[in-house]
Amino acid sequence: MAWLFFANLGLWLAIYAPIQVLLPQQAELFDRANKELVFGLVTGVGAAVSMFVVPLIGFLSDRTTSRFGRRHPWTLGGALIGAAGLGVLATAGNITVMTIGWCLVQAGIGGMLAALTSAVPDRVPVPQRAQVGGLIGISQMLGTVLGAVVVTLLVSGIFSGYVACALIVVTGALLFVLRTPDTQIAVRPVKPTFWISPKENADFVWAWGAHLMINMGNAFGTLYLLYFLSDYVHHESPEDGLLLLMLFYGVALAAGAVLFGARSDKTGRRKPYVHLAAGVMAVAALLLAIWPTWTAALIAAPLLGVGFGTYWAVAIAILTQVLPAAEDRAKDLGVLNVANALPQVIAPVLTTLILANLGGYRGLFTVSACATLVAAVLISRVRSVV
Repeated sequence: MAWLFFANLGLWLAIYAPIQVLLPQQAELFDRANKELVFGLVTGVGAAVSMFVVPLIGFLSDRTTSRFGRRHPWTLGGALIGAAGLGVLATAGNITVMTIGWCLVQAGIGGMLAALTSAVPDRVPVPQRAQVGGLIGISQMLGTVLGAVVVTLLVSGIFSGYVACALIVVTGALLFVLRTPDTQIAVRPVKPTFWISPKENADFVWAWGAHLMINMGNAFGTLYLLYFLSDYVHHESPEDGLLLLMLFYGVALAAGAVLFGARSDKTGRRKPYVHLAAGVMAVAALLLAIWPTWTAALIAAPLLGVGFGTYWAVAIAILTQVLPAAEDRAKDLGVLNVANALPQVIAPVLTTLILANLGGYRGLFTVSACATLVAAVLISRVRSVV
C-alpha cells in the first residue's frame, strides 16, 4: 500500500500541476485575450481522450497474460507515455502542439490510473477499503499541493515544470512495479464487452452518477481558481495565493480522508459519509458564491478539502463494492473513472457559458454547490451499500 500511495502521488502530481499552474500559464502565453477559452479547449480535448482510454486500458489489463503480470505493464507503460506527453508540452510552440501533448498525458496517465485503481479490489479486503481509499485521497491531495510547490517554488519556468512532473510520475510507477508483486493469469477471461446493463447493475449506475456529479462540482470549484484569483479577486500574486489555498485544502483533505475513512470502515456504513461530504462541499461553494473574496477563499478551501477527502475515502469503498464482475474489475473501474474525466470535458465548456451568462464566478460556485447536492441524492439510490 505504501508503494501504491507513492505511485498515485506521482500520477496526481503529473495531472494537477499542469492543470492548476502550467496549462493556465501556457494558455495565457499563447493567447492572453482568450486564455480561458484556450485552457478549456486543451483540458476538454485531453479529458475526452482519457474518457475513452481508461476503460480500454482497464479492459486490456483484465485480459493481459504477460509474465510480468496483468497490471504492471500498463502502469509503467502509461507513466512513460504520460512523461512523453509532458515532454511535448515542455517544448510546445503553439496551441495545437500543446493540445497534442496534453492528450498524450491524459492517455498515458489514464492508463496508469486504470491499472493502479484495480489494485484496491485485487488486494484489499472490503473492511479496509475506506482506509485505503483515504490514503489514495491523500495522495491526490499531496499531488495537487506538491505539484504547485514543485512548479512554483522548486523549479522555475514552464519547461522545467513539465520535465520535473515527467521525472516524478515515472519514478513513482517504476518503484511500484519493481517493489510489488502482480497477479498473473494464464487464460483470458470471457465476456469481451464494455456493456453494463443498467437494469441488472442499478447500484453501479447510481454510484457512477453520484461520482460524476461530485467530480463535476469539484471541477467547477477548482479548475478556474487561478483566473478567479487574478481576474476577480485581483490578488497581488495569484500563483502564491493558489499555493496557499492548496495547502489549506490539502491539510483538510488529509484529515477528512483519514478520520472519516477509518470511521466508515469501523461502522461499515458508507452513504452517510457521502451525504456529509456533499453537504460540506456545497457550503464551501455557496460561501464563495455569496462572498467571492480572498478571505472567503481562505475559509472555503479547507471546507472543500475536508469534504472531498471524506468523499474520496468512502467512494473507493462504495465503487469497488458495486462492481458487476470480479474478472472485469479494471474495465468496470475504467468505466467508473469516466466519471473523473467527463467533468474535465464538460466543465470548461459549461464554465465559459456560466461566466458569460449566469453571474460570473458567483454563478459558477452556485452551480458547483448544486452539483454536489445532486450527488448526495443519487448515492441514496444505491441499495447494496449502507
